[in-house]
Amino acid sequence: MLRAFALLALMALPPLTAPLPAQAEEIVLGLSHDEVAITATFDGSEVLIFGAVKREAPAPDAAPLQVIITLAGPSQPVTVRRKERVVGIWANTDAVDVDAAPSFYAVATSAPLDEVLSATEDLRHSITIPQAIRSVGAPGEVENAKTFTEALIRIRAGSGLYQVLENDVDLEEETLFRGQITLPAALTEGEYAARIFLTRGGEVIDIYETSIAVFKAGLERWLYDTSREQPFFYGLMSLAIAIAAGWLASAAFRVFQR
Repeated sequence: MLRAFALLALMALPPLTAPLPAQAEEIVLGLSHDEVAITATFDGSEVLIFGAVKREAPAPDAAPLQVIITLAGPSQPVTVRRKERVVGIWANTDAVDVDAAPSFYAVATSAPLDEVLSATEDLRHSITIPQAIRSVGAPGEVENAKTFTEALIRIRAGSGLYQVLENDVDLEEETLFRGQITLPAALTEGEYAARIFLTRGGEVIDIYETSIAVFKAGLERWLYDTSREQPFFYGLMSLAIAIAAGWLASAAFRVFQR
């Protein structure tokens, strides 16, 4: 009797290995290439990120589906300084240390950013550029410390290192999407993290993450390795090249004078 009762009790319990409910919408992703080689003639590159939305059921009749793509370079600490005119000359007055800022960051969306992402989800997933920069605190004597981060964003945006590409992701029938991000010539080596977000009504419903390797190759790699592994030889070579360039310039000047 006790054995039968125990068996009935076990059968009444939910199975411990029951599968979790599947996502209603999931990302299937592709990349035009998963590595970028920086050579002596490298002047930038373009990365095409494309994919599809996999569904187990028809799309829900709710807010329209949106796509956000981010691409982030390696994060590094940065010191941002403020210059002010002191006794007639410009001098550094205040400085704020930013704990970690991506060397490159791009965010592309299928619609205006404030329509595809809520502030809460941005805070949770660190999607926009200000959220991707980590600055824990500033010295107490520094006023308006937030402006230092804003200045860093403005400077890097001006050189193409920080990009906000609203309405640049093509989304067809809420199923197929593609976005293109241009990488500038001044890239830092390392793993570049690519993230794709599906959102509805500003809420994130699925995330896909992958990476792109950026590395020096050819003459760039040889010069980089030589400067660190054989600094004495690298210095002699640089000096010889400078002397040769000066002699050639002088010779060319004498020829033109005749």
